[in-house]
Amino acid sequence: MKLLQRLTQPLETQGLRARQLWTKWETQLHQITDQHLRQHSLLPVARSPHPSSGQSKSGQSNGSSGQPNGHVIRNVSSGTASRSSLLVAATVLVITSAIGHRFYNAPKLDVGKAAPQTIVAPASATVEDAKATEEKRKVARREATSVLMLDQAINQKIEQAIQQQLNQANELRQLAGGFPFAKTATLSNSVQTYLRKASAQDWSEVVMAVNQATRPRKRASQELKPTALDANQQKAFAELRSHRRAVSAADYIALVDTINEARSQYQAALKSLPKLVLPETTPVFDASLLDLSNSEWRRLQTRLLQAVDRILAQGIPSGLPQPLLAEAVRLQVTDWVPTGTETIATNLLLASLQPNLVHDETQTRLSAERAAQDVKPEIVTIKQGEAIVYAGESITTADFALLDHFKLSRRGVDWVGLIGFGVVVGGAVGIYWLVERRFHPGMRRRDRTLIVLLTLSTPLLVALNVPSTNLSAIGLLVGSFYGSPLGIAVAALLAFCLPLGTVLPWSHLLSSAAGGILCGYMAGRLRSREELALLGAAVGVLQGALYLALNVVSGVGIYTLLGATVIHGLIGLAWSIVAIGVSPYLEQLFDLVTTIRLVELSNPNRPLLKKLAAKTPGTFQHTLFVATLAEAAARALGCNVELVRTGTLYHDIGKMHDPLGFIENQMGGPNKHDLIDNPWKSAAIIKKHVTEGIVMARKYRLPKAVQSFIPEHQGTMLIAYFYHQAQQRSQEAVAQGKPAPTVNDADFQYDGPAPRSRETGVVMLADSCEAALRSLKDATPKEALAMINKILRARWQDQQLANSGLTREDMSKIATVFVEVWQQSNHQRIAYPSKPINIQPSASKV
Repeated sequence: MKLLQRLTQPLETQGLRARQLWTKWETQLHQITDQHLRQHSLLPVARSPHPSSGQSKSGQSNGSSGQPNGHVIRNVSSGTASRSSLLVAATVLVITSAIGHRFYNAPKLDVGKAAPQTIVAPASATVEDAKATEEKRKVARREATSVLMLDQAINQKIEQAIQQQLNQANELRQLAGGFPFAKTATLSNSVQTYLRKASAQDWSEVVMAVNQATRPRKRASQELKPTALDANQQKAFAELRSHRRAVSAADYIALVDTINEARSQYQAALKSLPKLVLPETTPVFDASLLDLSNSEWRRLQTRLLQAVDRILAQGIPSGLPQPLLAEAVRLQVTDWVPTGTETIATNLLLASLQPNLVHDETQTRLSAERAAQDVKPEIVTIKQGEAIVYAGESITTADFALLDHFKLSRRGVDWVGLIGFGVVVGGAVGIYWLVERRFHPGMRRRDRTLIVLLTLSTPLLVALNVPSTNLSAIGLLVGSFYGSPLGIAVAALLAFCLPLGTVLPWSHLLSSAAGGILCGYMAGRLRSREELALLGAAVGVLQGALYLALNVVSGVGIYTLLGATVIHGLIGLAWSIVAIGVSPYLEQLFDLVTTIRLVELSNPNRPLLKKLAAKTPGTFQHTLFVATLAEAAARALGCNVELVRTGTLYHDIGKMHDPLGFIENQMGGPNKHDLIDNPWKSAAIIKKHVTEGIVMARKYRLPKAVQSFIPEHQGTMLIAYFYHQAQQRSQEAVAQGKPAPTVNDADFQYDGPAPRSRETGVVMLADSCEAALRSLKDATPKEALAMINKILRARWQDQQLANSGLTREDMSKIATVFVEVWQQSNHQRIAYPSKPINIQPSASKV
């Protein structure tokens, strides 16, 4: 931590110097402005107050007594109003000049406008029609053929699927047994095929016929005539009978057993065949697979894999109709695979093939650019004296190219357009002013300067041809510094003015505007840098999605569009990161307080708060209870809760200059003021905690909004205890005939100022009621409320809250909230016995 502080010390020193230079420059600017206005009788010459006007005891003028008459006050108001008007006009002028640069060199005779007169060429010329050429090149880029490339991962997937199908087929054929299952010299392939497929009855009839034919005849009626068999049975009968006559009975029986086993295996394979077919797909294999010989099957596998390699090498594009793919497969397998296996090969390929051509983003872009460069420029030729455009005709791109070439397009400042745009900017500034007055009144000049500078950064980026606007960064910064309403207003109004004064693609502008509005809405609600980082990611997603939605029908290639979408989303994220990174420097330079900065400052581990807890523990506990009271009241009144809590934590840091001078830090020891025995010196010690607190706050670079709690929480109140003690001593001296010391109210009165905001007013009341609430032990809520109301009434009647913005209704709410917090912290507890309880052991343990 010490190393980090050592590294950041130069940056902090530079920030302090920058703030000092800024304040000096701002003061000089106001002095120059005031002098200029006085020269034009817009401001009165400064006058000293009238001797009889008088000052109140608080050091503030009563009513209008600070001026000799009301006329000067009206002149001051008039001068302030005039100066504000000049600043608003300057703001409108600067923003109009920065954003409206499209009006500076605008041609009066532009494409689409009617020619006011017939314009002839002053000389012969050959000119390129750049606009027409660019339009043709855009068309060429858009219509350029998409370049495809083979996806090896898909090819590998297809090959694996085909090999898996072949493995399943091999398992099925093994289950069915080898084929042919007998020597072809004994039984032909056709007979073996038939015998495996034949029904049990047909097979029994063939066997019976063979047995009867080879058995001695007894009666003609007992012999089954071969003519009763069908053609397949007769062929099988003939071959089996020939074999039966040529071999022994044992060999014949072995052949019959072989046939029975082959039939059994074949039926088992047929039952397993449906398991290889998915219900939503066309069957890949059928019973014909089992009828192939081993040599035919091996040849089919080899030829099939070769056909797959050829098809994949040619490529299958996405979106290819299924009939075309089926026709291409049929042409590949015809006359290539063994005869009779075409159906098996076709079904297997159609079940496994899928598109393997994907879009080649790089080559497509290069191809589109080559196509655009191949477009010949549109050349316009004209001879001297020929008419470029006739009066009343609409100017075409070719006409404009000639007019611009001869400098006849009348380029110059488009004052009408620029003034109209200035009116639009003025309306936008007016809308912003209304939003500011409604949601953030009392902004400083430096705050408005920062908003103007952030606004001007956007047209600067446009002028530098940066491919994106920084609306998301502006929305995030303004929303963080001044709240969501101003963040949304600045981002939305700037997005509205940009397309009027500059040339920006709508997809870029709208997506950036959406990101800026989202940042403006959310930034004022976040409490940590981590939440801001998540917001940046959300902005990136939003900008990318909106950019994609706006360009999805533009005709751009999907891969090109996705790449641009990702880039645009990353740009939105990058601007959010830039805003988060620059935010601490702007906070220091412009003395800003954001919610996140207030949360960081209220961390008890901050060096100044740790020092306060260590040196003045009683004051620190007092501070915590005051913070609890003030925070609850601020939440009930709708005030800035984070500012109230942070300001309360630092409001008594000045007591560290003399901790024992305050009773809460004496811890029951002797009272220092009894030893001093001088109410004037004691009052000076008490008053000094305000001035010393301001010095410490400046040393630790606390924001001015937090520093204001140090003097304003005491206002211009009297240090009543020592004031009355001094009066008593003065009276005693008079009674004894001794010189009486002079009792000046200013010696026993805080220097102020009185609270100038609702937040500091709430802290004053919480600080005044804290000691009284702590002293209440057995009081009822009604008694506590009566005491609080008495204290609040005293502050109200003493005019301490006159400039705070608090109302009588607010005072009632504050009193109620204070009592509720006191009840929560003063709840009843169980009274424990004063003597320890002796627990006797039970009989079972004796």
